[in-house]
Amino acid sequence: MIDKRLFRLLGENRRYIFFCVALQLAGLAASLTVTACLCRAIFLAVQAGGPDAAALAGLAAAALAAMAARYLAARKAGDLRDLLGRKAKQDLREKVYDKIVRLGARGADGMSMAGLTQVAVEGVEQLDLYYSAYLPQFFYAMLAPLALFAVTVWIDWRVAAVLLCCVPLIPLSIVAVSRYAKGIFGKYWGKYTSMGDAFLDSVQGLRELKIFQADAARHRRMNAAGEDFRRITMKVLVMQLASATIMDLVAYGGAGAGVALALQGVVQRGLSPFAALFLMLVAVEFFLPLRAFGSAFHVAMNGVSSGGKILSLLEQPDLVWGDKVPQGGELRLEGVDFSYDGTREVLRDARMVFPETGLCAIVGASGCGKSTVVGLLLGALRPDAGRVTLGAAPLQQLSREAYYARIAVVSYNTYLFNTTVRQNFLLARPDVTEAQIWQALERVDLAAFVRGRGGLDELITEEAANLSGGQRQRLALAVNLAADKDIYIFDEATSNIDIESETVILQEIRALARRKSVILISHRLANVVPADRIYYLEAGRVAEQGAHAELLRLGGGYAALFEAQKQLEEGYREETA
Repeated sequence: MIDKRLFRLLGENRRYIFFCVALQLAGLAASLTVTACLCRAIFLAVQAGGPDAAALAGLAAAALAAMAARYLAARKAGDLRDLLGRKAKQDLREKVYDKIVRLGARGADGMSMAGLTQVAVEGVEQLDLYYSAYLPQFFYAMLAPLALFAVTVWIDWRVAAVLLCCVPLIPLSIVAVSRYAKGIFGKYWGKYTSMGDAFLDSVQGLRELKIFQADAARHRRMNAAGEDFRRITMKVLVMQLASATIMDLVAYGGAGAGVALALQGVVQRGLSPFAALFLMLVAVEFFLPLRAFGSAFHVAMNGVSSGGKILSLLEQPDLVWGDKVPQGGELRLEGVDFSYDGTREVLRDARMVFPETGLCAIVGASGCGKSTVVGLLLGALRPDAGRVTLGAAPLQQLSREAYYARIAVVSYNTYLFNTTVRQNFLLARPDVTEAQIWQALERVDLAAFVRGRGGLDELITEEAANLSGGQRQRLALAVNLAADKDIYIFDEATSNIDIESETVILQEIRALARRKSVILISHRLANVVPADRIYYLEAGRVAEQGAHAELLRLGGGYAALFEAQKQLEEGYREETA
């Protein structure tokens, strides 16, 4: 009933659980004291000769002190549960965030952002209840009946034994329900995250849905997903209601059996009526902790289900990095093999050399492995065989921070943050000066545009919606230029932009290559003509390499692809002339 992996996640916070259980047991002892004082007071009140006022006053004082102790114990236990929940949430969110950071450039690949957000926010909230409500109640529910048995066995062992034997029926009913509940809660969270994914996807693609007049069909799909989620939610509620009914029957039935046996003891075994009264009042206390535990169990199952998703993220293996600081040198792929699923090879024996200065290009048909090479160079992917080196040092021996301090990537979807132009530059380089920012903007022909829009403190809206595609790409390039790295990777940086922006970016790439190591990945071969060395990939292999003129003379795959693109572009220009 306890997920050991989730329990270990608590770390030092586990001590709050045991403090809380100790306070609950202290409250139970105080409650028993109040009950004993009440029974004793009734005994004194009905005895011959009238009640002893002094004794009654002493019992009243003891009962009041016990009630105060129980209140304080309950209040402090509640405070500890609240503290445990807050610390657990804070620690879990820090662990999730730190894990994503440790994954580095790989980020949250393979996980939907909607699902990740739901797990990290609402999933952690469910685990808050698991830690603060379920776990303390679990340990208390296990210990309380034993403590009550230790007290009542000296009064009448038969009643105590019957009550203790009935107690395990509640956990048995919980176990029986849990086998069914586990599957339901797994489906519940699966449908919940799927519905969130579908909603986010629909919102992000609303323009396309409207243009294709597919919004009504999408609406029906969302309604169907909502109905599926409603049905699984109803199943969860029905299961909770049924299990609560079963636990109530067991609890009140067991308490009733204890009461009946106590009355029988008075009639047949000479048990004191006041001792029997104490046993009858205490009988229900045997079952209340486990009954409360049963109610918390459903919260726990929800928490365990969401916790499993959090654990799957936290248990992803971290990429291995070292502490060596790179000292420059060539960036190389040395006999690299790579596959995403372990079966179909994306790269095979890939060998590439990128010198400290100069322009190198990687080209090939779609699916040949160009983006995979970028992932390997970034350290986001690790080869199955071979190695990636910088200055003869393998990437896994280098400090990630020091390596990333030398490399920059400008891609077709480089992210610009929803803040000012100035802050985007400061994120890339905290010590950048205003003069350096304007210099970088001049290099990409954006200085006049930024001045006309309000200057460096102009806000870039979410997803840079207030910039055109070409402006976004040029601004991303300017930010990376201001960062002043040693290695620049341009991954389809000129895709889907206007000719003017493409020309500006390509001019800056050529200028940058005179003093930096520049790697250009492009599907348009006309862009790579000036490259010092071109690597042509075909079916995951470096099929050809050399300068543009050399590859044309070879008359191989590169030359065929170049000529095919050239004819398409000339044909398009003729048609539009």
